[in-house]
Amino acid sequence: METALAKTPQKRQVIFLAILLLLWEAGSDAIRYSMPEETESGSFVANLAKDLGLRVGELPTRGARIHYKGNKQVLQLDIETGNLLLYEKLDREVLCGATDPCVLYFQLLLENPVQFFQADLQLMDINDHSPEFLDKEMLLKIPEIVQPGTVFPLKIAQDLDVGINTVQNYTISPNSHFHVVTRNRGDGRIYPELMLDRALDREEQSELSLTLTALDGGTPPRSGTAAVRIEVVDINDNAPQFLQSLYEVQVPENSPLNSLVVAVSAQDLDSGTYGNVVYTLFQGDEVTQPFVIDEITGEIRLKKALDFEATRYYNVEIAGTDGGGLSGKCTVAIEVVDVNDNAPELTMSTLASSTPENSPETVVAVFSVSDPDSGDNGRMVCSIQNDLPFLLKPTFKNFYTLVTERPLDRESQAEYNITITVTDLGTPRLKTQHNLTVTVSDVNDNAPAFSQSSYTLRVRENNSPALHIGSVSATDRDAGANAQVTYSLLLPPHDPHLPLASLVSINADNGQLFALRALDYEALQAFEFGVRAADRGSPALSSQALVRVLVVDANDNAPFVLYPLQNGSAPCTELVPRAAEAGYLVTKVVAVDGDSGQNAWLSYQLLKATEPGLFGVWAHNGEVRTARLLSERDAVKHRLLVLVKDNGEPPLSASVTLHVLLVDGFSQPYLPLPDVAAAEARADPLTVYLVIALASVSSLFLVSVLVFVAVRLCRRSRAASGGGCSVPEGPFAGHLVDVSGTGTLSHSYQYEVCLREGPGAGEFKFLKPIIPKFPPHGAVEEIEGNATFRNSFGFN
Repeated sequence: METALAKTPQKRQVIFLAILLLLWEAGSDAIRYSMPEETESGSFVANLAKDLGLRVGELPTRGARIHYKGNKQVLQLDIETGNLLLYEKLDREVLCGATDPCVLYFQLLLENPVQFFQADLQLMDINDHSPEFLDKEMLLKIPEIVQPGTVFPLKIAQDLDVGINTVQNYTISPNSHFHVVTRNRGDGRIYPELMLDRALDREEQSELSLTLTALDGGTPPRSGTAAVRIEVVDINDNAPQFLQSLYEVQVPENSPLNSLVVAVSAQDLDSGTYGNVVYTLFQGDEVTQPFVIDEITGEIRLKKALDFEATRYYNVEIAGTDGGGLSGKCTVAIEVVDVNDNAPELTMSTLASSTPENSPETVVAVFSVSDPDSGDNGRMVCSIQNDLPFLLKPTFKNFYTLVTERPLDRESQAEYNITITVTDLGTPRLKTQHNLTVTVSDVNDNAPAFSQSSYTLRVRENNSPALHIGSVSATDRDAGANAQVTYSLLLPPHDPHLPLASLVSINADNGQLFALRALDYEALQAFEFGVRAADRGSPALSSQALVRVLVVDANDNAPFVLYPLQNGSAPCTELVPRAAEAGYLVTKVVAVDGDSGQNAWLSYQLLKATEPGLFGVWAHNGEVRTARLLSERDAVKHRLLVLVKDNGEPPLSASVTLHVLLVDGFSQPYLPLPDVAAAEARADPLTVYLVIALASVSSLFLVSVLVFVAVRLCRRSRAASGGGCSVPEGPFAGHLVDVSGTGTLSHSYQYEVCLREGPGAGEFKFLKPIIPKFPPHGAVEEIEGNATFRNSFGFN
């Protein structure tokens, strides 16, 4: 592929294109383009995408870019069309100097995935410089004795162009004595020499003035001129002769100024003035020449620092001229020896701003290294610290990629400081370091973690709505949105019907829990629910914790008396036989408390009695017992006021009134107390209904049991004696009489029950208590035991 000058023949283009194609097919790794120098910027060079077999759309998607050594941009790539254009007008002489061919190397870098293509651009020289003599006038002193055919060297003209466009020929102005011949030496330059055609005669003509013209091979050719002045001198038949025609010497590039390079020596067989040799630098510009020669001794010394990377070889022409104008010359070939005076250079092509975690083999940076030194001085080794999860991979020539060795974890380390060290193999070794800071970007790979797997919160009942009852906390090791935690409530799987939305709420941002309404321990003692903590990553991760809320009881329920009923239409009267001994169980006050714990611990106290000291109340179970033996003087009717109090703070209480009737025996008919009026209950209707229903069911069950037992006993008695009502011996069955200590009667007192026939068959008749028979030898112990029994009760 070639872009040629407008006037280049078509045949030449075809031949050059064919040669490039053959080189490409032969396996060349690089694509070479050519372009004349001084072409205007923006000029089309080639379609790079087409030449590389890439689709045009791949260039922008794969991050195509042009990389140059030293980062000097000479070309630009249109990634939309794939066209390669000149960035600026290029001057071959500025870029390459005398180097031919002038090749600019560049690479096409595709970043995703990383791929390199080598290419170069050859700048074709155009004839834009004319030959120029450094000395506008040359002086030759030629003795008249010189024979025809003698050759006199002339100074060459300098032409910045190369190839065919540099100096190709020299001509001299027409004259009768001289013509110009040219010689091509090993360095490729053409050297002019003035050959004598006809002998000189100083008496005829002592001086000649000629014009030397240098012509290049361009089209059209350019030229430059210099004046040649020839002085004819008297006979000097011996010219200086150098001991060597060629001196070869090596000079280290770090040699100090004024150091001796080499000393040349020439001899002249003449005597006097004609035998004194003066040494001069014959070729080169004394201003730019890094060497200087002593005219007398012939010592060549260094006057400017040498640079191996700029110029590696020097050919210095030395002329030795005697006093008669005869001269000889020699050549000094100076080779500059490289020393390790250039540290390696690192050019960063691509640097990722951040690297995602959990991604192995991720390209972090692409860079190239170079060292202008040669040999081991120019060979380089790249390295990074050993304790980092990164690798350096050589990819293309001196290009390297910095990649992750294993998946990174931002939570372990969010930033890495990498030092890329480039060291050459010279002596001493020089190195260059480049520091990179690689930031690891976060990936949502950590779910929020609660500080506890389960939380237990305690809330006192009757709380105010919107009360802050506690908090849950979850943290996320990620960063940014991946670490922003939001909280939400979850119904427990074992109780999906729990009205959680009306009980508690949670602040989605900080996990604070609030009770939405007042809680009632008696209705709900505890409940559980789940809390989910989710981050805002994509996809979102979450975790759960269990929250158990325990409702703490408050003393908000007063004791409620179940027995005796206080809301009936008529008071309940307890019958006590006058023969009852001390400790006789009169009745039992049964009360309950809706609270729990110590708030439900009940104690009983006798507040008021018709006859103090006759009855007592057991403080812990509410049993009402006689405190002493009854006497005939005791009143028949007694009214007891019992206080039931819980153990809460502050304590709540309820009171119940008991009516006790002393009778001579259970056979005495029971008549309602005339002074006990029917009291209308003013209690809550729901409580009244509940108590009435409970009393009705209990009464019905008790009546049914008693009727069943009485009928069975009467039938058994008739079958045995033919009629009448007999009193069964022995106690009732345990399941028929409450003997647990919580009912009305105990084992100590059992009563005869007879179901009479006739019109009153549906009524019970209490006869008399059955006193258990004790053995005779226990009579004394019984009397003593009664006194002890009386003192053993904690009556109030």
